[in-house]
Amino acid sequence: SAPGRFADYFVICGLDTETGLEPDELSGENFEQTPLRRTFKSKVLARYPENVEWNPFDQDAVGMLCMPKGLAFKTQADSREPQFHSFIITREDGSRTFGFSLTFFEEVTSKQICSAMQTLYHMHNAEYDILHTPPTNDKESCGSTGDCNGTSVSKLQRFNSYDISRDTLYVSKCICLITPMSFMKACKKVLEQLHQAVTSPQPPPLPLESYIYNILYEVPLPPAGRSLKFSGVYGPIICQRPSTSELPLFDFPVKEVFELLGVENIVQLFTCALLEFQILLYSQ
Repeated sequence: SAPGRFADYFVICGLDTETGLEPDELSGENFEQTPLRRTFKSKVLARYPENVEWNPFDQDAVGMLCMPKGLAFKTQADSREPQFHSFIITREDGSRTFGFSLTFFEEVTSKQICSAMQTLYHMHNAEYDILHTPPTNDKESCGSTGDCNGTSVSKLQRFNSYDISRDTLYVSKCICLITPMSFMKACKKVLEQLHQAVTSPQPPPLPLESYIYNILYEVPLPPAGRSLKFSGVYGPIICQRPSTSELPLFDFPVKEVFELLGVENIVQLFTCALLEFQILLYSQ
């Protein structure tokens, strides 16, 4: 039986430098897209602990749900704000496990990956020129400079792309908590504080492993009807579990639902739910 821990796993997903850049076939790869706009396969790079008997680790499900769009690459010119999302893994017996992921961007330090991205751009540019160069011998179309091919720099600028000599390449990475209950706000704070500790020029008060060990082994689930307060990297974190006489745990801001769907759609959805209609939500 589960010992009632707040979290079962800490997971890291991202770029596996050994396997390199693998196209993500599940994302519907479009090779007409520039390489920076394509998606590549992400991998589960690490997890701790290796396994727990009451919640076997599903590597395929966790890897796919942590980074559903695969790896994303950007340069210093792009916005790189961290993004948070949650997911649920439902097993065959109906039991559920909850996941909370914070995706951020870090600089690519592998020269092989940077070179591979540059090569993909050269290939893409060459294919683009073949497809879009008109079959004509009219020299006037080359312009007064007489340069029909253009420089490699101008091509890279034309595609708003990546030049290894001038750009810094960043790749998405994800840290994730797998938990038995859906304490969304508390998990979000834990992950944000861990990310802040990694990116801060000043080291945290304790090694990061200490905070991860604490959340996995020393922080219990709060009893029904009670609150729990524990220490994060930079401040306290609080979560509350409803009692058996209260509504079930729903730790998500209802405000976001109204912002995304609008009042009229919410009323229509609520009506459909009361009338027991089937409801399908489609999202990108």
